[in-house]
Amino acid sequence: MTTERLEELLRDITRKKSIAQAVVAVESGDRELRWIGTRGETSSGDGLAEDTPFFIASIDKLYNATIAMMLNEAALFDVDKPISAYLSTSITSGLHRYRGSDFSAKVTVRHLLTHTSGLADWLEDYPKGGLNLFERIILEGDKALSVDEMAAYVRDQLKPHFPPQNLSESRPKARYSDTNYMLVIAVIEAVTGEPLNKVHERILYKPLGLQHTYFPGQSRPMAPEREPMVLRAKGEPLHIPLLIKSVRGIYSTADDMITFMRALMQGKVFRASETLATMLGGWHRFGFPLDRAAIRSPGWPIEYGTGVMRFRLPRLFTPAAPMPSVLGHTGSTGCWLFFCPDLDVLLAGSVDEVTAGAVPFRIVPRILSALRNSK
Repeated sequence: MTTERLEELLRDITRKKSIAQAVVAVESGDRELRWIGTRGETSSGDGLAEDTPFFIASIDKLYNATIAMMLNEAALFDVDKPISAYLSTSITSGLHRYRGSDFSAKVTVRHLLTHTSGLADWLEDYPKGGLNLFERIILEGDKALSVDEMAAYVRDQLKPHFPPQNLSESRPKARYSDTNYMLVIAVIEAVTGEPLNKVHERILYKPLGLQHTYFPGQSRPMAPEREPMVLRAKGEPLHIPLLIKSVRGIYSTADDMITFMRALMQGKVFRASETLATMLGGWHRFGFPLDRAAIRSPGWPIEYGTGVMRFRLPRLFTPAAPMPSVLGHTGSTGCWLFFCPDLDVLLAGSVDEVTAGAVPFRIVPRILSALRNSK
């Protein structure tokens, strides 16, 4: 009965006009339930398979936060030090000017990891009187950007939303910003002296056996490479390899993602149990920003820890059967990776559509409902 309901859900997802494809995966903690459903085709017309890779978009924040905490454990850097201790002045100088004050030297790595820096979002925020970078790339075509160029754009064209927050206060402000994690990537590369893909391969992919996870344009998967899902915008193919390479974008499979999430939630990637507790603590709830840039970004009722989202539909929307919380991350291309502690189940999937950022928050509650009813 459970698999039948999941198959029905998969069909419902791809009935929408703008969604041409989907991968949905569910695996119980004891592995007694393992189901992966696919619909759609690759660019060559082959049907999607269980091991078809797809762009994981901002789910990479969960991976990069994990690596940052591993490096913090190894004393390669201190998350509570200012980012200016690790990055060049060409990146950090004047990066955070807010209402006449320069807070650039006060931004720490922890601010970045928790989205409490207040920095503008280089991809989604709007400069005065113009399109944002995401809209320009969709309109004008693919574009490569260095971290220095992104920092210069944030510094010169955008405005911060608030000062870096005092994280000892009970309710610090939090606002999702891709700038935060581009700077996390820059710190990781600076302290290791390696490109991000090499760090991932060395301390995550090889130890965990992630055979199908890779950085397109920079690395290849350990297993034979399959043709990936087609990234789309409003149902039409979107070819942006330069931008994906610039942001150190990752391709992976549902099975590899679940393998990573299982290891993370079991604390197997860290030396000390306190590190996972830190990632899953200090939750900050995103607010209700009303500007245009916030439309595509995660907001209320999502909470954010250290590289981890916590999501649960409010009781108002599920009065009869409250939805249990899930921990993990989503991406703006309609992809998700979550663990539900109450049901002991791991969830992963994608529709690879850049206009479908809200899709996971509609799909995941339905999956949980199907699983709970089956029990």
